Amino acid sequence: MNEVVLITVSGPDQQGLTAAITDILASAGLKILDIGQSVIHDNLSLGMMVQLPKTESASSVLKDVLYKAYELGMSVKFKPVEENSYQHWVEQQGKDRHIVTVLARVLTAEHLARVTDIVAQQGLNIDDITRLSGRVPLAQTDQEASKACVEFSIRGTAKDELAMRAEFLNAASELDMDIAFQKDDVFRRNRRLVAFDMDSTLIEAEVIDELAAEAGVGEQVAEITELAMQGQLDFKESFRRRMALLNGLEESVLEKIAERLPITEGAERLIRNLKDLGYKTAILSGGFNYFGEFLQRKLGIDYVYANELEIVDGKVTGNVSGIVVDGQRKAELLQQIADQDGIRLEQVIAVGDGANDLPMLGIAGLGIAFRAKPIVKESAKQSLSTLGLDGILYLLGFRDRDALH
Repeated sequence: MNEVVLITVSGPDQQGLTAAITDILASAGLKILDIGQSVIHDNLSLGMMVQLPKTESASSVLKDVLYKAYELGMSVKFKPVEENSYQHWVEQQGKDRHIVTVLARVLTAEHLARVTDIVAQQGLNIDDITRLSGRVPLAQTDQEASKACVEFSIRGTAKDELAMRAEFLNAASELDMDIAFQKDDVFRRNRRLVAFDMDSTLIEAEVIDELAAEAGVGEQVAEITELAMQGQLDFKESFRRRMALLNGLEESVLEKIAERLPITEGAERLIRNLKDLGYKTAILSGGFNYFGEFLQRKLGIDYVYANELEIVDGKVTGNVSGIVVDGQRKAELLQQIADQDGIRLEQVIAVGDGANDLPMLGIAGLGIAFRAKPIVKESAKQSLSTLGLDGILYLLGFRDRDALH
């Protein structure tokens, strides 16, 4: 007759400790059913669930483990596991699993208490907690440049996922953090395409507002843009109104504007890492090809789809050539790129800030509302506001030490 025992070893971390314990178990030919180990600030916790026969020699093995742990300055506990309890544990392995990612400039106990309270109220269990961001110096002074991220592995099915997401959104807003909730499946670990909106996402500007300022119609265009971003005005109509105000603008102004466009925090780091890891990248914008292609050359983007400004005799006419890239067109283009590259939509990430980005955010496996208006945050699967675009690496499970740049 065999029995199952959970062995827990804890104390100061030291080289060869795990090997010393497992060597003893190996000498008796024991089967290890589960194992886990973590180290926090040079303090180790090692757990092993083993199967051993109810014999005198098996009892001797546990004594040997106890003596070795004492010799190494470690504490050890042995806990028998009932057969029914073990079988129930085995049966739980098919349960849904999700990843909760918490991001902020600085993480506090209040952040984590709020998140874990919501998780507990939904009847979910936390199996693992991992810090993805780098170690924090005590003397750190530049909080704006800091990044903090913790990832929770969650087991179970939420009682009310929609209500939980709403609570996460409220907590994020109140405590200046971001909370992402994703299904932990093979697609999360195998994303292959990232599509970005351009204006106020990849760059910290609205190009049409920059054009309008040069044309002397900045205030009128900004008012129309805001209505469109809030979802109060159809994109095509707002686009038509704004474009009409640009009639007569000199073509030479375009290059000057492109050169001064501010790249969003973290964009260059994110794209360099994505490209080195084999991801495809795209700009899908309701803005203009001229500026999208400028960013394509600067950042190494694979695909650009945006509106083509009509220019006659060196002047902007206020019209565009071809199909207007609105929200629905963005979703169609995203599907088109994925199809031609043999990528499933579950492997696609879409990032945008406005109401006209929602269609592509909705069909992507991971849709992220980036520094978006409230209406967009509420409708998107995930949102990111506290960090730069490279915070997306955390949503993919990257640790700071994993990054190539």
